[in-house]
Amino acid sequence: MEKALLFSTKASGPLFLSQKNQYTCGLSTACSWSLNSRILNGSVTKPKFLHCFHLGIFSNSNREKGENKRFFGAILVYSQMAGCERTAVTGDMRSGNMIFEPILEDGVFRFDCSTDDRNAAFPSVSFVNPVDRETPISSDHRVPSYVPTFECVLGQQIVKIEFPYGTSFYGTGEVSGQLERTGKRVFSWNTDAWGYGAGTTSLYQSHPWVLAVLPDGGAVGVLADTTRRCEIDLRKEFNVKFIAQLSYPIITFGPFASPTDVLISFSRAIGTVFMPPKWSLGYHQCRWSYASDARVREIARTFREKNIPCDVIWMDIDYMDGFRCFTFDKEQFPDPKCLVDNLHQNGFKAIWMLDPGIKFEKGYFVYDSGSEKDIWIQTADGKPFVGEVWPGPCVFPDFTQSKARSWWANLVRDFTANGVDGIWNDMNEPAIFKTVTKTMPENNIHRGDDELGGCQIHSHYHNVYGMLMARSTYEGMKLADQNRRPFVLTRAGFAGSQRYAATWTGDNLSTWEHLDMSISMVLQLGLSGQPLSGPDIGGFAGNATPKLFGRWMGVGSLFPFCRGHSEADTNNHEPWSFGEECEEVCRLALKRRYRLLPHIYTLFYVSHTKGIPVATPILFADPEDPKLRTREDSFMLGPLLICASTQRDQELDDTQPRLPKGIWLSFDFEDSHPDLPALYLKGGSIIPVGPPYQHVGEANLTDDLCLLVALDEHGKAEGVLFEDAGDGYEYTKGGYLLTTYVAKLQSSVVTVSVSKTDGLWERPNRRLQVKLLLGTGAMLEAWGTDGETMQIMLPSENEVSNMVLASEKQHKSRMECAKIIPDVDNVPGHKGVELSRTPIVLQSGDWVLKVVPWIGGRIISMEHDPSGTQWLHSRVEISGYEEYSGTEYRSAGCTEEYSVIERDLEQSGEIESLKLEGDIGGGLVLQREISFSKDDPKVFRIESGIVARKVGAGSGGYSRLVCLRVHPTFSLLHPTESYVEFTSIDGSKHEIWPESGEQYFEGDLLPNGEWMLVDKCLRLALVNRFNKNEVFKCLVHWGAGTVNLELWSEQRPVSNQSPLQIAHEYEVISI
Repeated sequence: MEKALLFSTKASGPLFLSQKNQYTCGLSTACSWSLNSRILNGSVTKPKFLHCFHLGIFSNSNREKGENKRFFGAILVYSQMAGCERTAVTGDMRSGNMIFEPILEDGVFRFDCSTDDRNAAFPSVSFVNPVDRETPISSDHRVPSYVPTFECVLGQQIVKIEFPYGTSFYGTGEVSGQLERTGKRVFSWNTDAWGYGAGTTSLYQSHPWVLAVLPDGGAVGVLADTTRRCEIDLRKEFNVKFIAQLSYPIITFGPFASPTDVLISFSRAIGTVFMPPKWSLGYHQCRWSYASDARVREIARTFREKNIPCDVIWMDIDYMDGFRCFTFDKEQFPDPKCLVDNLHQNGFKAIWMLDPGIKFEKGYFVYDSGSEKDIWIQTADGKPFVGEVWPGPCVFPDFTQSKARSWWANLVRDFTANGVDGIWNDMNEPAIFKTVTKTMPENNIHRGDDELGGCQIHSHYHNVYGMLMARSTYEGMKLADQNRRPFVLTRAGFAGSQRYAATWTGDNLSTWEHLDMSISMVLQLGLSGQPLSGPDIGGFAGNATPKLFGRWMGVGSLFPFCRGHSEADTNNHEPWSFGEECEEVCRLALKRRYRLLPHIYTLFYVSHTKGIPVATPILFADPEDPKLRTREDSFMLGPLLICASTQRDQELDDTQPRLPKGIWLSFDFEDSHPDLPALYLKGGSIIPVGPPYQHVGEANLTDDLCLLVALDEHGKAEGVLFEDAGDGYEYTKGGYLLTTYVAKLQSSVVTVSVSKTDGLWERPNRRLQVKLLLGTGAMLEAWGTDGETMQIMLPSENEVSNMVLASEKQHKSRMECAKIIPDVDNVPGHKGVELSRTPIVLQSGDWVLKVVPWIGGRIISMEHDPSGTQWLHSRVEISGYEEYSGTEYRSAGCTEEYSVIERDLEQSGEIESLKLEGDIGGGLVLQREISFSKDDPKVFRIESGIVARKVGAGSGGYSRLVCLRVHPTFSLLHPTESYVEFTSIDGSKHEIWPESGEQYFEGDLLPNGEWMLVDKCLRLALVNRFNKNEVFKCLVHWGAGTVNLELWSEQRPVSNQSPLQIAHEYEVISI
């Protein structure tokens, strides 16, 4: 390869490639990095890496093997503009319809911008068999119904697909916010999203996938098969847009008759979920952290004493010796094998955490062995990258290399000898502390396997790092015991991760909003190929109230993955931690789950073999009904419909759920409670249920089996039950029993029988109970022997009516007599901050704000509706928009409870302005008014002041020395492409980038009444205008994925006549 000069949009550059064959990866450890200084107004600012266009840097030796693929990218030239850095531009600007070829099976098409782009595309990591994406099939000469268009501009490939009026969008992977995704834009870039909210645009996983449900109920799936950062833009109705670095293919699935058919086809491409061991479908109890062997045993003992079902206890990072992976704290966990043996004796499994960060420490056996095998991710100059996480300085395995995956798998194999039943991979985005990007440099080097894409910089492999780690962990557990199914939980993932691991929705909050959002988040993951997921029940951060925790357990007990987890420095969040009323609701909820485990396990077998999600939105009951497409309070487990109340002020019996068309029969297990969801079974269905065990290991094949039967309008019903050993792989050799049960009504007699069986197992000798649902909880019961035909005589219509009326009366009595969980904001003994009150929502013009008066009057959400961007980084109790009364960080004003003084409402009911004030001591109050401009809906305004309310005469009428310090914390969606820009009073121009650290500006360098936070990727800027006569100092502080743009008043005493004030406003503009 000849020497070439290339630029990368994410990597630092320019990069001089070495001569041919000197370094086969094409990323030379001897490469030269050039810095470009910004020159503004004749002064040199801090040097910054020159950014550029194409990341596909490789030598011929990497791309010639067997596929005749060639480099295809932008042709670059230089331009120099006055006052700007040197910029690369491209002459390669193309557009048109994408070319296509059928792949995989009928109805599946691959689209590329051109033949050259097809040849230039990197191998698929999402496909279970990457060759399938590269291999055209002979088809029935169908042509695709929807052909994407493309534009290739400045190294970016922009793909658009237009769908018919009335199309609804779902999927996009792990995303917060609403279920139906129209109007949203997200970025697939795995991010440690601690404290995420409904508007956060990048979470822990990346699934560049959209499920489009058409107006007639049919569906189309669209996959942008790229590992790179990818923008998924659904802001234009009925249109899908992907933006990522070229070249990547688009894969479409369908249109098919239903969303289910699309997902079955999608799973043939990316694979189905691993078959989970049955114990992993029980309840899991976790905390950061159960800090000792004794505490773990105490938790396990209490579950059994209180008769609350549970199968698994988790060990977070504190079990380790100084956070070193594959070690144990000798004082707190002196004999982990003995601990696990004790847990096993009591019916518990043990899951232990492993992070990717390996302590950079000679003499630590993991570091030494990895160094010997040379498996660490490297910096651009070829040295092992060192980044800080929990153990301190760490190196990171390069899981793109087979030798690194094998090394890790062998460590996992040896680790499981301690009695490890499952492994939890956390922090694997990968997350890095003390860096603005919250991850490692994008120009780090991965010496990847050719089949994954070869040697590439980190931005190419970032999104699949967590998936490859989970794969390595999964393979290590299989090495340890071929007769046990691995169980791995991963935080980071990509399309295809379900082949190796379950997932959860990350560091959520103990708020009603996050409870409500957890349903749609679990459903979106299922609609994106990952059916085994769930939230941290009760919320990870903050303290749940009894009502919130009980309600969350009611819903969460029916999610595919069911785990309670909570953060350090919060109160205990075990089911018995919130009083006896909440404890009873948790007990009822978990007993429900264990009764339904035969059905849930069957759904997982179907998902594993066919790719159908375990939990689906209610719209799957009738995809043609547009009114079901935005329902977020309900979901389905097969034909079982769960209707929940996720609003604080709404009990279950206060709601009348809108059911899909057809027959839906309600039932319970004589456990109805206002804080538990309502259950309905679809007419025409049979589901199996069992006893409410304390753990899965209590079950025996000869135990009684129960079938719930709901007849359709034709008097028929059908359902299946899958049974096997619950672990191991004998089921793949026929070691299972799959039974199809049918019911039929003829002449007032319902006959229940077995219509079909599969598998080599003989039917167990057991009793069979059939419960024929009649409606509103009424049912007929009959007993027989499983496998034999049973008949149930229907009573007369009058008798059925009387049974239904009696059941309604019993249900009402149970609801009225239930011990209601007290709706209190604080629980005695709770540590931390209560987060579960409902924020005030202010909505007008372009903005939607959320304010929590009870904790510093802070603004926790600042969403710009037209662009779909959430600008604030916040949790309820910290960050967001705060104000202080002193120069000290978090001085008085940011934690006090504020009172709402006045609300002015528009006629539509939306809040136009809000006035708050909080007592900050010493006779002072901090006042704030948030208002929207009727004349300019693009702007909202904040006027704040420190006012002397009761300053004593002895002080001369003056307060203590105070300073009004406005402290907003903004999120950086693209940290390396974001900066602060302003013109100072003296006319000098400034660009402040993240690497510049913390800077103050005052005097003539103060911004001249305006500064802005610019996101180059979004092509947007958040403009902050202020009265420069009120502001004496401005501060820029860069954090991990955040920036503070602070306004400071002068520092002085105040009196009744001389308050301190700052008035300022925000607006989003295009750049």
